Amino acid sequence: MTNRERVKSILHYEDYDKMPLVHFGFWTETLQLWASQGYIRKEIAENWGDGNSFDDEISKILGFDFDWYSVFHPKLGLLPAFENKIIEELPDGTKKILNGEGVITLYRPGAGSIPADVDHLLKDRKSWEQLYLPKLQWNPDRVFKADVRVNGGMVPFEKGGMEFLKSDKRQFHYGLYCGSLYGWVRNWLTMEGACYLLVDDEPLFDEIIETNAEICYKAVKTTLETGAKFDFGHFWEDICFKNGPLIAPDVFRKKIGPYYRKICDVLNKYGINIVSVDCDGCIDTLVPTWLENGVNTMFPIEVGTWGGSIKKWRQKYGKDIRGVGGVNKVVFSKDKGAVDEEIKRICELVEMGGYIPCPDHRIPPDAKWENVVYYCEQMRKYLT
Repeated sequence: MTNRERVKSILHYEDYDKMPLVHFGFWTETLQLWASQGYIRKEIAENWGDGNSFDDEISKILGFDFDWYSVFHPKLGLLPAFENKIIEELPDGTKKILNGEGVITLYRPGAGSIPADVDHLLKDRKSWEQLYLPKLQWNPDRVFKADVRVNGGMVPFEKGGMEFLKSDKRQFHYGLYCGSLYGWVRNWLTMEGACYLLVDDEPLFDEIIETNAEICYKAVKTTLETGAKFDFGHFWEDICFKNGPLIAPDVFRKKIGPYYRKICDVLNKYGINIVSVDCDGCIDTLVPTWLENGVNTMFPIEVGTWGGSIKKWRQKYGKDIRGVGGVNKVVFSKDKGAVDEEIKRICELVEMGGYIPCPDHRIPPDAKWENVVYYCEQMRKYLT
């Protein structure tokens, strides 16, 4: 079987010959550190990207089969994005930067984490109509000018990429990116701004959600109407933290759920019945809305302090739910004993079916090279 065939069989609860060993990429700082330590070429650290030839190279060196995150990205969201520019530089070197989403963030020297939001451009209907709505217009070029992964390289959809996808002869699994139905909106408004807008101007909140969702829908529909073939659909959200979602579950179900259903119906029409969502944090209270509306595969199942695991979802939802992820990346910063314990826990979950182990996010810079290699070696023994 090819890895593509294995993935399809596993997520459909069918027989397969062996479990593929997958990862979800790396922090830039991780690759820079490993290059400085002599484990990888400097060129890998400088040019790595999901699914490119440098990704393939480091996967083989470490012992992975492939990077799970391999999708065709139509040009969704703000187009064009706002110009990144420094608004202010403080005496300690901290910079206030306007990013591509129209949010002013603090970047501190040497900090390797999510930057703090200090202000944002999208505040009311005036800023929506003047600054954002012009960047959220539908144009087929959002699909046809986007790039397709073709054997480690990138080719424009309209110049060979579409034909490659229509031929359906690839050996690797490849998904269709369906966008973000709330995560991007939360980014534009900031979490606090989104909460206030829902109360202060609910019609505007609804309009922003709908405008963004319609572009995602049209991009998915336009892509599939060309005859391009995909193995799964994939959304991104990242709208949860350790205690739960950053949006009330009933609001999510009422206002976001129907757009998931609309897009998933199109995916299903074209034979795509595996649909995943990338959402970090404790997602338990949002899972029902996703399942009700066609999203059946959770990723990357962040373990965190709340003990995220497909086990409890399988007990509650049965075989309606699948998962990719769930390997606690923190163990890579510890010792081989910790890695062994994690592998033991994970292999018990594999027996349930419908689940592919994967580190629960990008591998961070505190991960020890030898531990990641050891993980791959031991997983091979357990899963083949």
